[in-house]
Amino acid sequence: MTSADLRTRPARPTVSPLPAARRARRGVQLGPNLTLGASRTARSLALAALAVLAVVWLLPMAWAVFTAFKSEQDASDPVHWIWPQAGFTLDGFRTVIERGDLPLWMWNGVFVSAAVTVVTVAVSAAAGYAFSRTVFRGRRVLFALIVASVLVPPQMLIVPWFRQMLTLDLVDTYAAVILPQTVAPVMVFILKKHFDTLPRELEEAARLDGAGHARIFWSVMLPLSRPMLAAVAIFVFIGAWNNFLWPFVSTSDPALMTLPVGITAVKDAYGVNYAQTMASSVLAALPLVLVFVFFQRHIVKSVATTGLGGQ
Repeated sequence: MTSADLRTRPARPTVSPLPAARRARRGVQLGPNLTLGASRTARSLALAALAVLAVVWLLPMAWAVFTAFKSEQDASDPVHWIWPQAGFTLDGFRTVIERGDLPLWMWNGVFVSAAVTVVTVAVSAAAGYAFSRTVFRGRRVLFALIVASVLVPPQMLIVPWFRQMLTLDLVDTYAAVILPQTVAPVMVFILKKHFDTLPRELEEAARLDGAGHARIFWSVMLPLSRPMLAAVAIFVFIGAWNNFLWPFVSTSDPALMTLPVGITAVKDAYGVNYAQTMASSVLAALPLVLVFVFFQRHIVKSVATTGLGGQ
């Protein structure tokens, strides 16, 4: 056998691969296994553990929903804590709506959260692209400061933010509630890392066609980042919707209150009523549930493909 024959002869595989049907029968998996193993017993144990954790996580939510549909007497009764003695009722929801301006507070929460989301995503995406695809003096130092600012608790910024709003004469305005919440260095970091993963060949091809940074950012980078932008937008919206401290500090006008602040004002004015408190919590959480139901595909896709899940 000549050397030419040895070069052209295909290498013999060390282990013959199993056919697809035999692999399926034997339970052989080629990809990473997210359960405890490949056997049926291991999968059953993993699913049972996940079911127990899901039940433990859902119990407080179920208790809150059940309490919201009880009367105040049954909500305080430890004997009938599951099934109320007088039956379920909508009095808690009716009382909360009648005693407070709930539609206005909900509209304020939607408006503030949407404005914070739009501004934060726009600024963070532009900053992330600039740090990822451009070179300028002080770039590393500035990015290091942004990363370091992630470690600063937002509660430490309440006083500087409030003094700044006083200086700008913006207290008791929508701008005072919205603008400080748009500072999100963690979103700049996430989007910068995401832009780093995009292929540079597309940017180079667009640059050969005469596109500048603005055109590349708008026409190339943003369309490729829709799942990530959707996930960032949802996370920012949820954070702005649930934010209580800054809207509570920045405004005292009831017409500008968001839902968490307004619900707290009603609770403080009329005492602690468990059924009404749970009804308010259910109403406050309902928009977030709807947002997740409609956009859960984008959240799962972004976490699976961009590394937010620790990959």
